[in-house]
Formats: sequence, C-alpha cells, structure tokens
Amino acid sequence: MAGPSLNATFDSVTDEEGAVGVRAQLRQTVLHPAVLVALALLAIVLLVALLAPLLWTTDPIAIDPVHRLRAASAEHWLGTDAFGRDVYSRVIYGARVSLLVGLSVSIASVLLGLVMGVVAGYVRALDAVVMRVMDGLMAIPGILLAIALVSLSGAGLGTVIIAITIPEVPRVVRLVRSVILTIRGEPYVEAAIALGTRLPQLLLRHMVPNTVAPLIVQGTFIFASAMLIEASMSFLGVGLPPEIPSWGNIMADGRIYFQLRPGLILYAGALLSVTVLSINILGDAMRDALDPRLARKL
Repeated sequence: MAGPSLNATFDSVTDEEGAVGVRAQLRQTVLHPAVLVALALLAIVLLVALLAPLLWTTDPIAIDPVHRLRAASAEHWLGTDAFGRDVYSRVIYGARVSLLVGLSVSIASVLLGLVMGVVAGYVRALDAVVMRVMDGLMAIPGILLAIALVSLSGAGLGTVIIAITIPEVPRVVRLVRSVILTIRGEPYVEAAIALGTRLPQLLLRHMVPNTVAPLIVQGTFIFASAMLIEASMSFLGVGLPPEIPSWGNIMADGRIYFQLRPGLILYAGALLSVTVLSINILGDAMRDALDPRLARKL
C-alpha cells in the first residue's frame, strides 16, 4: 500500500512543480517589452473589431457616388473610396472579417492536423497513405490551390475559409506526426503500454500534450498566414466578394487609385502588417514559455 501512495504523491508533487515552472516562465515572457507591445496592439485591433458599431462608423457598404474619392474630413475621417464608401468604416469592419478568417483557418487546420498527425504517427498501417496524400497537397502552392477551390465552388466567406484551411493542414500533420514518432519510443510511453494503458488514455495523457507547444507556434503562424492569403486572394479578385469589407478587398479596390489616394491601400495595409507582426511575436513568446529548453538553445 505504501508503494502506490508514494508514487501518487511523487507524481502530484512533480506535476505541481511543473505547473509552477510553466506559470513562472509565462509570467516572465508576458512581461517582456516586445510581448507587451504586441499584446497591446493586438488587443486594440480586437477591441476595434468587436466594438465596430460603437466607434462612430457608418454602413461600410453604403455607396455615395457624389462623394467619391474625397479626402479626409470631419464627415469621412479617412476619406472615401471610388464608390463613395467611407474608408474609415470599411477599415474598422474589415478587421472583423480578416480576423475571423485567420482564427477560423487556424482552429480548423490545427484540429484536423492534430487528429490526422496522431493517426499517421501512431498507426503505422495508415502512415504511408495519410502522408502521401499530405505530400500531394503540399506539392501544390497553397494560394494556387485556394484560388482553384474558390473558382470551382464560388466566392464566399465559408468557401474562402475552407480553401485556405486545406493547404495548411499538411504542415500541421507533418509536425504532429514527427512529434508522435519521437515520443512513442520514450521509456515512459513503452512502460504505459506494458501496463495495459488504453489507447485513448495513452494518446491523450502521454502523447498529445507534447504537441501543444509546437502547435501553438504553428497555429499562430497559420493565423497570420491565413490573413495574408485572404488579402492576396482578394487583391487578385478571387477572394471574398467585393461587397464584403475585408482588408484585402479594401486594398484591392484602392490599387487603381493609389497615386491619387494612397491611403486607400496604406490604412488597411498598415493594420494588416501590425496584426500579423503582433501575432507572430506572441507565438514566439508562447513557444519560449512552453518550451524553455528550446528558448535557451536559441
């Protein structure tokens, strides 16, 4: 009776020490000046997107040809575009669409990639089949595959999210598979198998948690990449419908009049750049906090 109780006590103490260490590392990471600035900028963008109707905006799709291509004024803080639409309102509401696309693609690709990566890494019979499919998808440039899918099924928010998600899944699958292949040979995993641990418990308790740190970094990269891909697709005219205000559509509509009204591109482009940079900084910071050994190596 003493053995199991001592083992349980040791495991609980070890878990508590690990949790304290992670919290201390997270606290130290969050207090870094670059991370604080990134958090502040991202928080501002999120608040602007959530509170768009309360920030003295107007209908972002309301057309007023009489006041087209007007300079900044008290009525239109950032001027108007070629259709007389208020640029300020379109930029503010565009944050909603761009962030929604990035977040949806990130969550969907990470979840799908996690499941498929675990299956490929642990079930050897399915490894070859899953990875050959992933290799085939990775052989096609992501933006070209997304453009092809949108062209076949028609433009729309859901279609764009699916089209951007599919090319991102193989990267997550390869990452998770490599982690699972590394872990499955560890002594504690072999000991758990020898003790008759059920497969779901083995995966959820001993394998999947080890993928959290790399998945956070990969998820932030996908978040930022999805926003850039959506902006690129919209800029090329194969993304969201023109009437939907996204940062990509705003830049696409303003490229013809760049010399006359450069702000039509610069306002949305600046916000897109700041948001992507902030997300990447936070992703690197979370990586360092959750995997301090890697941070010391770097």
